[in-house]
Amino acid sequence: MTANSNPNRMFLVIGTLIAAVLIGLAVFAVQGKPAAGTAEFDLQGVPFAGQDSAPVDVVVVEDFKCPACKNFEETVTPELKTRYVDTGKAKVHTILWPFLAEKFSLPTDDGKLAAQASLCVYDQGGNDAFTTFKSILFRAQGEENVVWATKARLKDLAGNLESLDQSKFAECLDTDATAARVDAMEAQATRARVNSTPTVFVNGKQVTGTLADIGAAIDAAK
Repeated sequence: MTANSNPNRMFLVIGTLIAAVLIGLAVFAVQGKPAAGTAEFDLQGVPFAGQDSAPVDVVVVEDFKCPACKNFEETVTPELKTRYVDTGKAKVHTILWPFLAEKFSLPTDDGKLAAQASLCVYDQGGNDAFTTFKSILFRAQGEENVVWATKARLKDLAGNLESLDQSKFAECLDTDATAARVDAMEAQATRARVNSTPTVFVNGKQVTGTLADIGAAIDAAK
């Protein structure tokens, strides 16, 4: 045994202990979090299309300013509705994640205003009214790098919903009554590691936004 063997052994023990602590901290940091590509959503109060009893939950994360979301709604959603929503196999929830206005440093976060307006409609008319207004918003979509969903424009668009109490809608929008709920949706999208729209999850598992992949995931989840 050499004269410096004991100090070396002590350093080895200390190093081992530090490594063990770091590993423990890393495990603690990820414990309870969904694995990559999966997410746990709180869907209470989140608008959806379909029957409440449908066994499969599809979550679509969208921004009303997003051109790809508009394309998804025009090309994928109709077939998804026919094959899976109308047949009671799945219900499709909308999580709003307005990020493009911030990305383009726009003076007004009109993506968030559109999201707030859609929830004002939802509060009055429920899922059906929300779905109708969602379609109206995507049809009216302007360029992603300009402000188009102003409160005045959103009130005009809401005028297309005959059953909507327009004064109540205007008050809801003007007072930002649903802003906190939009923030909560954004937080859910962030926790789910969403980095683009549309992003689709089937029973918490992320899939591509194609009809084939969404359909296959729904069929496998039944």
